[in-house]
Amino acid sequence: MACADLDAVPEGTLSRYLREIRKYEVLSPEMERDLAYRWRDRQDLEAAHRLMTSHLRLVAKIAMGYRGYGLPVADLIGDGNLGMMQAVERFDPDRGLRLATYATWWIRAAILERVLHGRSLVKMGTTAAQRKLFFNLRRLKADLHLLQDGDLPPDQVARIARILDVPEPDVITMNRRLAAPDHSLNAPVGAESVEEWQDWLVDETDSPETALANREELTGRTALLADAWKTLGERQRRILAARRLEDAPASLEDLSQQYGISRERVRQIEISALNRLRKAMTAPAAAARAAVPTRRLRAWAAPA
Repeated sequence: MACADLDAVPEGTLSRYLREIRKYEVLSPEMERDLAYRWRDRQDLEAAHRLMTSHLRLVAKIAMGYRGYGLPVADLIGDGNLGMMQAVERFDPDRGLRLATYATWWIRAAILERVLHGRSLVKMGTTAAQRKLFFNLRRLKADLHLLQDGDLPPDQVARIARILDVPEPDVITMNRRLAAPDHSLNAPVGAESVEEWQDWLVDETDSPETALANREELTGRTALLADAWKTLGERQRRILAARRLEDAPASLEDLSQQYGISRERVRQIEISALNRLRKAMTAPAAAARAAVPTRRLRAWAAPA
């Protein structure tokens, strides 16, 4: 649709833009319907352009209602114009509605999307409850005379959550996000500082050396366990696996009936198998520690 020149409004010329759009005529219901049929049935670009321009004042009026969210009015009007263009493209005159009634929803949706995405670098307002909070929390706080900074009192959190029918944690989170604007990590720490905030971030993940050491230790322990497992007898392995490795461990009673022995004997076999595994896995480390003094003594006694 040949209305792309209306999708952006330079901030410096906003006053002039608002004066210019007053020049476009307000369409009568009959004229609007005729233009809508021409666009829908014949894709008449001139008809679409007249439908668009005749409602620019509506877009500006709706956009002015969202000035309190810290975004340039020109940007809001630009997004509202995009919503108006979508409304014109989809408008069906056979439904019996005026274009302004239909277009209001598209204009508001486009502006609200800009407000949500322009308010924070972090995505917010992704659910209906969060959108309701974003656009109503500040008004409710003013009505309840909650003008102080910081977290809301618990009783007021509960009251706002009850009024808006949203979870209390959502109220707390949204209040904090609205109270704390985004700051760039590349911003300097101080007015005369050359350090940036990102320089003070701590990487809590393991270093490559630590990660490698952990992997090697896990590989070594796995190999030790596999070798130690081979030292157990068949019945020891089965009982230990049934008692320690299953999601639903077998009871002593079940195993005693399965192997035809007493419950106490099953418990003894389990403990014996565990002790043998522990001894087999710690033996290499103990041998290595015992060899250290011997190596030191040989090094000391060796001739220069």
